[in-house]
Amino acid sequence: MTLLALDIGNTRLKWALYERAAAGEQPLAHGAEFLENIDKLADGPWSGLQAPARMIGCCVAADAIKRRAEEQMEELWDVPAQWVVASSAEAGVSNGYDHPTRLGADRWVAMIGARARMLAEGAARPMVVVMVGTAVTVEALDAEGRFLGGFILPGHGIMLRALESGTAGLHVPTGEVREFPTNTSDALTSGGTFAISGAIERMVQHVRRHCGAEPFCVMTGGAGWKVAPHMAVQFELVESLIFDGLLVIAQERARS
Repeated sequence: MTLLALDIGNTRLKWALYERAAAGEQPLAHGAEFLENIDKLADGPWSGLQAPARMIGCCVAADAIKRRAEEQMEELWDVPAQWVVASSAEAGVSNGYDHPTRLGADRWVAMIGARARMLAEGAARPMVVVMVGTAVTVEALDAEGRFLGGFILPGHGIMLRALESGTAGLHVPTGEVREFPTNTSDALTSGGTFAISGAIERMVQHVRRHCGAEPFCVMTGGAGWKVAPHMAVQFELVESLIFDGLLVIAQERARS
């Protein structure tokens, strides 16, 4: 049964069509659109797709954005929308949030995808799962798949806009990451990058101390490639982590 998977973030809608819901499945087709272009999907990249039998999605944007995506599917196919929300437990991950359903769907799905990837590669270990996008999230899981908690901090763009709006004279081009920046552009870019990497490395330290083991570390998100080279801890950079999680969830739900 073909499956359409959607990942709607704060900036873009990413989609992938799969032959079946199975962990590790490669997409038949995939793409991405900025949110302002969602209404063009049915007449554009989705117009020639094989009709999906199922749809599963993860959305952190406003309900109006989600509804626009549903309208594009309704225009082409008779397929119900199934949106993932965090729960107390699913697909081998248990939720330690104070109010489990308030955990962001993207954070939940990414953890499920990361754990499935880790188990496919070897034995269970504690984990640190990072998404670097408009915002940055840093999650900790123990070896049994319990979500211990996580950080949320601003991404590069939000940091720079905050400094520009609150400080005179900082409207400068994007710089390079340097150990010792000697101009304002490099100082801003380096400061943002090391603020993010420092928070991530602090979580790695927390997990080491709490779990008594070296964590399996995974990073994803549109800006992950900017941060990964500047980490003192080795991270596996995975572009498809949200889709990995959606496939695992869809597979588990089909079995139940």
